[in-house]
Amino acid sequence: MKDILKQLTEFYGPSGNEHMLMQSISSMFSQYCDSVKVDKFYNIIAVKKANPVKEAKYKVMFAAHMDEIGLIITDIDKKGFIKFISVGGVDPRILLSQEVIIHGKKKIFGVIGAKPAHLIEEDESKKPIKFENLYIDIGMSEGQAREVLSIGDIITFKADWTELQNELVSSKSLDNRAGVAVLVNFLKELANVKYDVDIICVATTQEELGLRGAIVSTYGINPDAVMVVDGCHGYMPGLDKEDTYELGKGPAIAIGPNIQHELVDYLKKVAKEENISYQIDVEPGNTGTDAWAVQVSRSGIPTLLVSFPLRYMHTTVETVSVKDLKNTSKLLSHFVKQLGQKLEEIRC
Repeated sequence: MKDILKQLTEFYGPSGNEHMLMQSISSMFSQYCDSVKVDKFYNIIAVKKANPVKEAKYKVMFAAHMDEIGLIITDIDKKGFIKFISVGGVDPRILLSQEVIIHGKKKIFGVIGAKPAHLIEEDESKKPIKFENLYIDIGMSEGQAREVLSIGDIITFKADWTELQNELVSSKSLDNRAGVAVLVNFLKELANVKYDVDIICVATTQEELGLRGAIVSTYGINPDAVMVVDGCHGYMPGLDKEDTYELGKGPAIAIGPNIQHELVDYLKKVAKEENISYQIDVEPGNTGTDAWAVQVSRSGIPTLLVSFPLRYMHTTVETVSVKDLKNTSKLLSHFVKQLGQKLEEIRC
């Protein structure tokens, strides 16, 4: 799991530019699936037939978005400094002194400048940081920059993979490459599992821009049920425990109005039988995940959401527990064993 996760975080693919990592993730899926295709929206759709192979009555979709937050060039000034705006939910407070990669005609490395504390006026230090006051220094003149870069070029964060203690790891884009890692490991584990549904794993696109890949992929697949895997807020100092989940204590199973109640009960039953620790995520409305979109696809899809706790969401030091990801994958692989039978009961 850790090796898969590390490899996934090294890929670049901000929302709308998932083609940058499409081939790599497709190759990961293809090792364990009967077929893999990419739709017009760059969603990666991997199919694994029921085991033993038969004409399964139901098909179930497992989804995790593969896009990450990023930046995009809006201007190159007369001194060669790069102006930019966010792609997805980027908090400008995290940007000062960040290292970045601009994907132009070739990769150009840069740093986001910060005014030295010695030169900041007292009233200025109290003002919020705004995108219009930030810039990227690439060490080039305007003419040099325009030879290799253009307005609209995508910018990604350059961040190191860091292993902390107690199986915690930190990196960029763990939201939601960690979810994709869970799906890859889940598919791998299915080699030793008997299950009675066709399984369709989807790495969705443009989640950070409004759940768009989930909308189109679910419509095209028209599954009988969907399980979404994403990150939820991990506990950290300064946040209420009621709004967060503990790292290392297992995945968070969502409960709420747009989550299918009988499937939640079945999922919790499986977790208890297999001694997999889990937490409860109460979601009274919009989950902010692909689960919000897939539930209302076509005439409605029974939907589940399982999340792994993640600290420092939408930063370059997102932090997760590898143990939680393993347990999430384990939970999915046991959940599918008699899922077709359960779906039959729900429809009676």
